[in-house]
Amino acid sequence: MTTLDRAELCYPELLNSSCRGPTRPRSDAVLLYTLLSSISVLTVALNLLVIISISHFKQLHTPTNVLLLSLAVSDLLVGLLVMPVETVRFIEACWLLGDLMCALSYIIGFTLTSASVGNMVLISIDRYVAICHPLQYANTITHSRAEVSVSLCWACSLLYNGLILKDHLRQPDRYNSCYGECLVVINYVSGAVDLVFTFIGPCSVILVLYSRVFVVAVSQARAVQSHVTAVAAGTVTITAKKSERKAARTLGIVILVFLLSFCPYYYPSLAGQDTSNSASSWAIVSWLLYFNSCLNPLIYAFFYPWFRKAIWFIVTLKIQHQGSSQANIL
Repeated sequence: MTTLDRAELCYPELLNSSCRGPTRPRSDAVLLYTLLSSISVLTVALNLLVIISISHFKQLHTPTNVLLLSLAVSDLLVGLLVMPVETVRFIEACWLLGDLMCALSYIIGFTLTSASVGNMVLISIDRYVAICHPLQYANTITHSRAEVSVSLCWACSLLYNGLILKDHLRQPDRYNSCYGECLVVINYVSGAVDLVFTFIGPCSVILVLYSRVFVVAVSQARAVQSHVTAVAAGTVTITAKKSERKAARTLGIVILVFLLSFCPYYYPSLAGQDTSNSASSWAIVSWLLYFNSCLNPLIYAFFYPWFRKAIWFIVTLKIQHQGSSQANIL
């Protein structure tokens, strides 16, 4: 075997069992590392701003924002843990972190994705109650119930994905054909189960609830515009309804973007095929899904004035002033 051939091996000392992969030109690799690393850093920074804002300012300590906080945590972890690993996996021809880390990296990624789906369902339920049953909202959706729901969402996501990928944990190299490969395959049976519990089921709940929210929000908007409101309701009630409808619209955009980024990922399962990271489209599909974690805080910044005010407090260091947590940013 020539020196050039040995240089193309993942493990040159293992001539007969080392993987061989195409190498990218150095200039291309540097460009890709710069681009994908920038996305990762931006994702972490933006979601960290959301987490600091909701955690610091007392006015933002609401049940809805507890759900947004959980979503921001999952998005931040995607940028911090998943994107860097996927960057190396996409650019480098060889996997050098070992078989166990290969399995763990996918469990972490799938768990964060499932947690995001669960958070979207909880956000849909929150908006449904707020818009369709406003008089019952305060008693039904409490801060403690939101926290319990978020905790259950994360626990179920970890348990569920641990079961789906338990065989990979027991035998991380079961699908690898050579050393230096990180291959994870979810057969069509497990893929079908995952499709139902992580995509079809949650998406159905989200679409049904938001369809109802849309219908009620439109009817309320028409009632306000035509001044057909109860005299006892007063201006405050109308303003609150406008605020709830605006929040529903913003979170509806978040959910729509999320669903659009999810559909390509689940196409193999919809087609009855095995899901594998060896597919030629895997990098594009997975990065489309992960890039959603960067888009969410950008949507908040565009539609939520309180988020822009909170960012101003943070970047100007006014957040360090005594009593800043009591500031009026709504």
